[in-house]
Amino acid sequence: MQHPVGSPLPPPHQPGHGPAPGWSPAAHHPGPPQGPAPLPPPAPGYPVAPRQAPSPHPGSGPAPHRPAPAPAPHQPAPAAPAPDTTGHVPLPPGGPVAVPSMPPATAAAPDPTTTTLAVLLIGPAGAGKTSVAKYWADHRRVPTAHISLDDVREWVRSGFADPQTGWNEHSEAQYRLARRTCGFSARNFLANGISCILDDAVFPDRPVVGLGGWKRHVGPGLLPVVLLPGLDIVLERNAERSGNRRLTDEEVARIHGRMAGWYGSGLPIIDNSQLDIPETAHLLDEVLSRSIASPPNW
Repeated sequence: MQHPVGSPLPPPHQPGHGPAPGWSPAAHHPGPPQGPAPLPPPAPGYPVAPRQAPSPHPGSGPAPHRPAPAPAPHQPAPAAPAPDTTGHVPLPPGGPVAVPSMPPATAAAPDPTTTTLAVLLIGPAGAGKTSVAKYWADHRRVPTAHISLDDVREWVRSGFADPQTGWNEHSEAQYRLARRTCGFSARNFLANGISCILDDAVFPDRPVVGLGGWKRHVGPGLLPVVLLPGLDIVLERNAERSGNRRLTDEEVARIHGRMAGWYGSGLPIIDNSQLDIPETAHLLDEVLSRSIASPPNW
């Protein structure tokens, strides 16, 4: 039986290290014989002459003493990447967003267009939350992200629990999951100096599940603002929607009635019935300036 002819491969080379100990290239790659060829055995009856060690330089006498080469300087191993990093962007420690600090009494009014903020825009379906949030994020002078809870809920494709078919344990579970995802995204953006505005239809009669949930997932520094136009405006805007974002008139009226509970809650409320998107965004900046100076109790 024939075996393949060849020499074994060397061990894989690792950065910062030489060949594996115990592996010698010469042991696995035989070359021409080194040193003098072996002498034939003497003929019978002749004395055997002592064999002399060959000189490395013929005619130059014994080989001079050579000092041993100095050991190679120690090469430090490459530094391992710092933990909790993604590229050049550090991940957040996961702590909640702190309450904005109170400015000194003599300081000028805070500018919400240049301050890193986390804003929660609340309102019924058709209030214009998503449109205002996008416009506000687009026109700030500092990096700002928009996070829509409805968009995050619709990341679930197969098995999406559509609230239009009825609010049940599955739609409730997916809502809570989407809110936690939004909260993590908001903390991640804020930890890297990027403001964010979130929008959700939070009901005042469910404070622990709604507003309390946002406070747990984002932090006490979240600034909630309510958009609450009149019912006729909400119905008109809802009629322009399509797909699962469009609700029945009865459902819109029911949600709008529950949102009226925000009056008297202490949260700032904007009635944008007669305001376009840029005007509403400008008024939002004014409301946020007051909220930074005196954070609402919620």
